[in-house]
Amino acid sequence: MKSNSAAEEIWQAYEQADQYNSGIDLYETVRRNENFFIGKQWEGLSAPDLEKPVLNFLKRVVSYFISMIVSDDVAVSMTPFSQTEGDEETCKILSSEIERVIERTRAKNLHRDLLRNMAVDGDGCFYLYFDPEIQGGQPVPGEICIDCVDNTKVLFGNPHIWEVQRQPHLFIVLRQTLEAVREEGRQNGVSEEQLAAIQTDRENKYGEEAAGEADLTTVVAALWRDPKTKQVWAVKTTQNCIIKPWWNTGYRLYPVAYASWDKVRSSYHGQAAISGLIPNQIFVNKLWAMAMEQQKSMAFPKIIYDRSKLPGGWTNGVGKAIGVEGNPNDAIATGFRAPDMSAQVLELVQRTIDYTRDFMGASDAALGNVKPDNTSAIIAVQKASSAPLELQRLAFYQFVEDYVRIILEMMRVHYGPRLVSVEGENGQKARALLDFSAIDYDVLQLRVDVGSSAYWSELMQLQTLDNLYAKGIIQDAVTYLEGIPGSYVRNKNKIIAKLREQQALMGQMSQGLPQTGGKINGTMSDL
Repeated sequence: MKSNSAAEEIWQAYEQADQYNSGIDLYETVRRNENFFIGKQWEGLSAPDLEKPVLNFLKRVVSYFISMIVSDDVAVSMTPFSQTEGDEETCKILSSEIERVIERTRAKNLHRDLLRNMAVDGDGCFYLYFDPEIQGGQPVPGEICIDCVDNTKVLFGNPHIWEVQRQPHLFIVLRQTLEAVREEGRQNGVSEEQLAAIQTDRENKYGEEAAGEADLTTVVAALWRDPKTKQVWAVKTTQNCIIKPWWNTGYRLYPVAYASWDKVRSSYHGQAAISGLIPNQIFVNKLWAMAMEQQKSMAFPKIIYDRSKLPGGWTNGVGKAIGVEGNPNDAIATGFRAPDMSAQVLELVQRTIDYTRDFMGASDAALGNVKPDNTSAIIAVQKASSAPLELQRLAFYQFVEDYVRIILEMMRVHYGPRLVSVEGENGQKARALLDFSAIDYDVLQLRVDVGSSAYWSELMQLQTLDNLYAKGIIQDAVTYLEGIPGSYVRNKNKIIAKLREQQALMGQMSQGLPQTGGKINGTMSDL
């Protein structure tokens, strides 16, 4: 694919990537997993008289997985490999701007959607783009935006490599209304004759309901990196018409961050947490449905009567006379109750649920289904239960680092001169104009660190600093205060500035004192 490729060539490459997804049955797998997660677990069954219970233990386990990973807030810090003062100040500004973008785009809320997609569908994806229409009160308008994209709408040029930045090209599938597509084409100079060729389609593999697809059409955003300049080009096209011609984004990174729950060898699509456990869920639902039918049919006693003595049949009418043939004192009816259902049925249901949850790493202690008789033991079991999620947690941290580096790349290309908040020598905040395009990111050599910033982690950091200061390992008050999280000490920067002034003043005073030569108050002390 090249920057002068026509719509037909781009669409052919897209269909080739789509064939890989169809070949691994991705669309059906995602549809089935989504239905089972939300509780639509009897879809397609034609049995109107059968009760259809749903014991959705898969959703509870997946919700536990997601909450365990996002329970610790994610913090991003950047430090330069070099220790020059200018680089450190630039890193502080960039870290502050990254936090502003994450907060404005609500990226932390999107983290939950991403992890849900990873656990249910197998993969999660962020697509980042720059919207020049957003007015942010800056000399150069526009802001960075983030969309959480389904894994069925992200197609890799080489499906056997899972690293995004090693791909020859990427495709992002958009389902837009016909009128919106044609309007975008008009804004980009596409003729009305070409726009008239764009028609709606009824693709049912992307998760939309069939009733709402009447006016939707498929638009493909193709991303291609020039092997010579290493810059990313982009184009938006339908099957037979390019609605936004190729343009040079200026990025050196694809604006796509991608992560999988469990990686699959030689494939960019991962394995979802629930894919292999759906048969267990089906078995539990079937067995419970049959148990309900048995109880409906056999739980209540049945009347058995002698039809030769009751030719008119049995009646349950209260106080109604019943005519019989022969002696009415003879037994003409009796009650009958079928044998009770085996208790092994319910035991098997419970064991199936328990074993499935245990093998997934969500025991009763982890889910809180135990009596708190021994608190320390419960905490230990919960920590041990969360250990298998460390692989997913580390993958999530790497994902955050990936899209943070993409944000930095987009800042370099789009921001230009921007007003930023800087910290003066006395700890006061001030506004300054910084040209982001003039920052040499290659020389800066940023190190992006992503990790937990939970409340308990900050408390542990504070307690450790207190112990080190109390034992004299840390003797400098400035060093002690610099390690304390800013939310715990108000005006921390001002306090540090005052302490530094006092230290500088004490240093000047000590340099001005006369040398006593080992004497104290003029007397000999070397006895």
